[in-house]
Amino acid sequence: MLPPSNSEATSIDRRNLLQTLGGGMGMLGAASMLAQPAAAATSSAGRVLHNPPKAKRVIHLFMNGGPFQCDLFDPKPMLNKFAGQRPAEADLVTERKTGNLLASPAKFKPAGNSGVPVSDLLPHLSKHIDDICVLRSMHADNPNHGPALLQMNNGTILPTRPSMGAWFLYGLGTENQNLPGYVVLCPGRPVRFSILWNSAFLPSAHQGTYINHSNLDPAKMVPYLRNEQWDRQAQRRQLDLMQKLNTAHREMRGSDPALDARMQSMETAYRMQTQANDAFDLNQESKTTRENYGSGHFANGCLLARRLVERGVRFVQLYYGNGQPWDTHSKHDTSVKKLAKDIDQPTAALLGDLKQRGLLEDTLVIWGGEFGRTPTSENGNGRDHNHHGFTMWMAGGGVRGGMTYGETDDFGFKAVQDKMHVHDMHATVLHLLGLDHERLTYRYAGRDYRLTDVHGRIVQEIIA
Repeated sequence: MLPPSNSEATSIDRRNLLQTLGGGMGMLGAASMLAQPAAAATSSAGRVLHNPPKAKRVIHLFMNGGPFQCDLFDPKPMLNKFAGQRPAEADLVTERKTGNLLASPAKFKPAGNSGVPVSDLLPHLSKHIDDICVLRSMHADNPNHGPALLQMNNGTILPTRPSMGAWFLYGLGTENQNLPGYVVLCPGRPVRFSILWNSAFLPSAHQGTYINHSNLDPAKMVPYLRNEQWDRQAQRRQLDLMQKLNTAHREMRGSDPALDARMQSMETAYRMQTQANDAFDLNQESKTTRENYGSGHFANGCLLARRLVERGVRFVQLYYGNGQPWDTHSKHDTSVKKLAKDIDQPTAALLGDLKQRGLLEDTLVIWGGEFGRTPTSENGNGRDHNHHGFTMWMAGGGVRGGMTYGETDDFGFKAVQDKMHVHDMHATVLHLLGLDHERLTYRYAGRDYRLTDVHGRIVQEIIA
C-alpha cells in the first residue's frame, strides 16, 4: 500500500509522528517511506516505489467519441471483401442496432523497420511506428459513452472513484511544486466533464487541473490566477500566516486532509502566478517547432503537453475536442478523413520532439478513445459504439516499439487473441511507473480501494 491508508487504519502514535513531519504531500511522502523497504526504488519526487520505474510521466491523447480501429491500425481485408453482408460475428450487443458490414476507405502498408501496417490516413505517424506498440485487442464493459469514459479514466463505470491521474499523483508525487502535477487540456467540455479527472476520496490535491486551451493567451487559459489587489509580498505574508494557523490547528485537533490539500492548492496557485505564464506560452517556441506541430486545437494541445511534462507535470491528458468528435454515427468516411488528418501531424511531431529531447524514453504516451466502433453500418455510412474489440497504442516509457499485441476477429468486431481489458491497461501503466496496482490502495468507508478494483494483469509482453 503506497502511500498508507487514511486515518481509519492508522494508529495514534503513528499519526502523531507523521504530524511532526509536516502536512500535505510532505506527510504522505514520509508515510510512504515508513511503509516501504529502505532499499526500494524511488520516484523523481522522492516517493518510494514498488518496482524500478521505466516511465516518470504520462501523456494521454484521448480521442473522445471512439475511433474505428480498422481505419487506422487494424487492417481487415475481409471487411471490404464481404461488405454488405452480415456474418455471425456481427451479432453482438452494441448501443444501437446496426446493419451489414461497411467497408473501410483506408489502405494499409507496412511502415518503419518493423513493418507494422499503418493506414494511409496517418502518413506522418507511420514514420514513428518503430516507437509504437499497437494494442489491437482492447475491450471494455459498456457500449455507452458515460460508463465507458468512466471506466477508461477511473477504472470503473461508477462515478465515485478517483481518476487514474489522481492515482498516479497519489503514488508518485509531483516533480514541480510550481505547477499542478496533473493537467487536463480540452478546447471545450468532454462528456461527463470534471468527474473524469476528479480525486474522489483521495486527497483533493491529486485531482486534475482543467485547462481550456481554445484561447492561447495564458491569462485566458488559467483565469483568476493573479491577485489584482495584493502584490506577491503581501500574498506571501497572508499564506505564511495561514500556514501558521493551520499548524496550530493540526497540533490541537490532528491532521485534516481536506485542509492540508486546500493549503497546498493555495501555495501552488501562488507560485503559478509566475510559472504558468512561462509553461503555457507557446509564443516562446520557435517558428519551426510551431510549424512541425501544425495548427489547430489538437496541435496546440500536443505542444502544450510537451512543454508541461518537460517542466515536471506528472500526467497530461489531452482530449481531442469539445464533446465527442470521434462519435461518427453518420457520415463516418467523411469525418474520419478529417479527424485523422487533424491528429496525424501533431501526434507525430510530439513523438519526434520528445525523442529528440531525450524525454520519450521515460515519458509514456498513450493514444485511444473510450471504445472503438462497429465494422457494421449505422445510418447508411455511420458506425455504432463497439466495446468488444478496439485499438489503443503506447509509445516510450519502457514499452516495446514496432510491434502489435493481440488480435480482433476477421472483421474487427471482437478481441479474440491476447485480450487486454481496460483493467490490464491500467495495471500495466502503473507497473511502468513503478507502482504495483495491487498494492497502490487507499482505505475509505471501511475497505481498501485501488484503480483496478479486484482485476488487472500486467501485460509483460509489451514491456521492453
